[in-house]
Amino acid sequence: MPRQQPAAKKAASAPGVTPPRDVSKPKNAAQRKERLDQILKALDTLYPNVTCALDHRNAWELLVATILSAQCTDKRVNEVTPRLFAKYPTVADFANASQEEMAQDIRSTGFFNNKAKSVIGAAQRVMTAFGGEVPHTMEELLTVPGAARKTANVVLGTAYGVASGVVVDTHVQRLSGRLDLTRNEEPVKIEQDLMKILPQGRWILFSHQLIHFGRNICVARKPKCAECPLDSLCYASDKPLA
Repeated sequence: MPRQQPAAKKAASAPGVTPPRDVSKPKNAAQRKERLDQILKALDTLYPNVTCALDHRNAWELLVATILSAQCTDKRVNEVTPRLFAKYPTVADFANASQEEMAQDIRSTGFFNNKAKSVIGAAQRVMTAFGGEVPHTMEELLTVPGAARKTANVVLGTAYGVASGVVVDTHVQRLSGRLDLTRNEEPVKIEQDLMKILPQGRWILFSHQLIHFGRNICVARKPKCAECPLDSLCYASDKPLA
């Protein structure tokens, strides 16, 4: 009678899921480019016109919403900002606001004291240095409290259409590694890697596509590989097989 295999070795891939060992890895620059083109094509099919999920009417509101989105979901931020922008309708209103009061206004977004300080500081900087208008360059935006590269890239790309870099949030960070588009773990280095391999005209759209892809399909735990259009291109070591 044939000897049964241990249960751990009987695990099979889920229907439609290609095991990582069966996915061909690119061996040279031409194959890496071809694979990247296939990834971009699949993302274009999934999310052809996707954009930032934070509700806003102008660059200032987007800057505020992006600052509030740190360690918080876009859904929660979108629940808070309508009341916030109604209470403080102009940049000057934010600049003159009480930090203690604003902290309570944004309490549900988490880290509310630090965020209130950053938002008020950002408003004051925008008023005094830029005449009340959110600046259009990375160099200038990085002088605004609360605006690191990720925030600056969101504002410049979405509000102004300026491709200054690639937004690297937690989704982009995770998926760039899973898809073997980078071997780095630090957001700044990941951004540099992505900027090298992506056409500049794709920087803005790519980040939005990857963010939505990471929320809907390639989630952090138990990614939905059986319904993923990138399955045949993915050889991630954490790809679930059952």
